[in-house]
Amino acid sequence: MKKAVLPFALLIAVSVLALFFPAIPKQIVTEGIVAGDVAWMLAAAALVLLMTPGLAYFYGGMIDTKNIISTMLQSFIAMGVISVLWVVVGFSLAFGESKGGLIGDPTTFFMFQNVLDGQPWSLAPTIPLVLFALFQLKFAIITPALITGTFAERIKFRSYIIFLVLFCLFIYAPLAHWTWHPEGFLFKLGVLDFAGGTVVHMSAGFAALAASMYLRNKTEKKTPIAPANIPFVLMGTGLLWFGWFGFNAGSALGAGPLAASAFATTNTASAAAGLCWILFDAVRGKKPSALGFCIGAVVGLVAITPAAGFVTIPSSLFIGTFASLISNVVVHWKSKTSLEDTLDVFPCHGVGGLVGMVMTGLLANQAVNGANTTGNGLFFGEFALFQVHMIALVIVVAFTFFGSLLILKVTDLISSLKISPEEKEVGQDLSQHGENVYQYELGTATKDTI
Repeated sequence: MKKAVLPFALLIAVSVLALFFPAIPKQIVTEGIVAGDVAWMLAAAALVLLMTPGLAYFYGGMIDTKNIISTMLQSFIAMGVISVLWVVVGFSLAFGESKGGLIGDPTTFFMFQNVLDGQPWSLAPTIPLVLFALFQLKFAIITPALITGTFAERIKFRSYIIFLVLFCLFIYAPLAHWTWHPEGFLFKLGVLDFAGGTVVHMSAGFAALAASMYLRNKTEKKTPIAPANIPFVLMGTGLLWFGWFGFNAGSALGAGPLAASAFATTNTASAAAGLCWILFDAVRGKKPSALGFCIGAVVGLVAITPAAGFVTIPSSLFIGTFASLISNVVVHWKSKTSLEDTLDVFPCHGVGGLVGMVMTGLLANQAVNGANTTGNGLFFGEFALFQVHMIALVIVVAFTFFGSLLILKVTDLISSLKISPEEKEVGQDLSQHGENVYQYELGTATKDTI
């Protein structure tokens, strides 16, 4: 009860504070706004948000039956927590006035001041600033939600909430600023990340690696998880694939040829990756599985994300196939280690995002997107872009991995991360939430631990 008072009081305080920062617009900007671009970006933002429920079904179907609700809720709660945090200070930290190319001024858009009536973002001049802010919000939501595949079955709900907030403030926001703000130091270095290979997938993937190392129990024997509901995984994959068109094509920040190109590369990479996963499994003597195709398709979506608006459609076919092959091998390798990455977030998102960034450095071509001023990829005989991406990869891996380790430690000090053996036995649905997919035996739930 006492532990629940503080977060409740904090939400009340923030809500009351909002009354004193009403962000009343002085004059809504209409000059230069293109209705077609606005319509597309509204749809794209909605598509990206749809990815988070899709992720919930994707992860929920892979987990043990007694942990389905808890696992899915970890995705949904991110929609609530990050949405509020983004309005208060998150958008400012990511896209506010730059402080040395490292972080945004938290006062720039505090409580969404100057957002509704602000000048359009410099890289999205045809849509209102508020729409750009909301589009970026959806990326901030799904990034920490991706990490929950590592936490599944092992972390207390209240501890996850703390981690969620700290990760958004101290990992995601700075990384978004570095990469996507015109004054960010990675942006100025010439790093190309069209839709979040670095900012979203590598950050989530290497945070997952940190969590799998921090939470592992070397004395406890790893037992394979039997997926609770394969149709859930199939539906989640479909929603992710569908929503990813907003994720990647929407990152063109307008309705035009670049959005169409990103749309095509996204679909092609995912299709190739799904096929590669089950065909490679067949070569290794396995039956082609629905689960395998779904995992492969998502890996393809991850890998094409940084390159979607910078490479040709045939290049995306290669990227999807190659990323799927590499991730499949890493999944197999990970299963033989003591790492406890429950749903293979690191092999799929960390490795997939890393492969995507390398491939961007290899296969990007300025003819696809004139905004690429760094140069063509190494495959076309130029070295500058590839060099920049290798530097960026080292920086991002180190920052996200060690930063996440620190955040995990801080979270653990505030509220212990791991659930107890008794809670693990009964399942997180009952122990953490007092709910059950199958409502019989609800009376067997342990005392609420939220």
